[in-house]
Amino acid sequence: MVNATLTLTLAPAAGSPALSLAINAWFRGNARDLPWRRHGFGAWGVLVSEFMLQQTPVNRVIPRLAEWLERWPTPGDLAAVPPGEAVRAWANLGYPRRALWLHAAAVEITERHDGVVPADVDALLALSGIGDYTARAVAAFAYGLRHPVVDTNTRRVIARAVAGQAEPAPPSRTRDLDAMSALLPLPVSDAAVFNAGMMELGAVVCTARIPRCDDCPIRAACAWRLADYPPYSGPRKAVQKKFEGSDRKVRGLIMAELRATRHPVTDAEITDLWADSPQRDRALAGLLSDGLAIATAPGEYTLPQE
Repeated sequence: MVNATLTLTLAPAAGSPALSLAINAWFRGNARDLPWRRHGFGAWGVLVSEFMLQQTPVNRVIPRLAEWLERWPTPGDLAAVPPGEAVRAWANLGYPRRALWLHAAAVEITERHDGVVPADVDALLALSGIGDYTARAVAAFAYGLRHPVVDTNTRRVIARAVAGQAEPAPPSRTRDLDAMSALLPLPVSDAAVFNAGMMELGAVVCTARIPRCDDCPIRAACAWRLADYPPYSGPRKAVQKKFEGSDRKVRGLIMAELRATRHPVTDAEITDLWADSPQRDRALAGLLSDGLAIATAPGEYTLPQE
């Protein structure tokens, strides 16, 4: 990664042009070449990528995204197949409910918006599975509109560089959007770059465990660095339980079995997947409740077909 050509020498104030100038200059020279950042990628591709990137590393998303868009290049293409096909194609991305939500969103886009992903944030928020981050990300990155886009990486950069905290407080829609809005440059084109630059800075430089402060374009003005890196003592978001041995692990095993065949999976086959009967039953009940599996006959299950 090359050095940024511009660094801050003054403490960043809310809305400071120097902050956005420094980050935008760094991003233009250092941004990773990711498919959804390429010219002409399209709003549908951006929407699909944002669904896939939720809680999933970039390197796992890129090949799956390419396969998905080759198979379903438009919302109408995805809407025309059963939701179980979307779940099957989701494969190892994890949190497969996202596949159901994306399929539902494709149906809604097809029926309500003539197959065109809307640019309006409220219209995006009305689609299945789309929250504040995804709606604003699509509006900003696919359509170039001026909206604050806040993800985990953005929150960490703001917490350190502006608030002087080692890590951000638990997410707060109003607080987080207000904090990013205060920093967002006024020119529309600069705002889109700044949104992406803040996310990129947090993803590759201002990382959670081992930040690379010497490579940071705003290192001279980072409030956390200037305060000599005080430890964080504020409230924390609840930590998710370990995957191994968890209900999520068992759900994943059952989902893998369902994806591997187009024939019904039986209770006997599911029993062979996990020895703990109460946990196995709980995981299967959760999948049925979430609509990720359906009972086609007593003791037989498939992916959703309608």
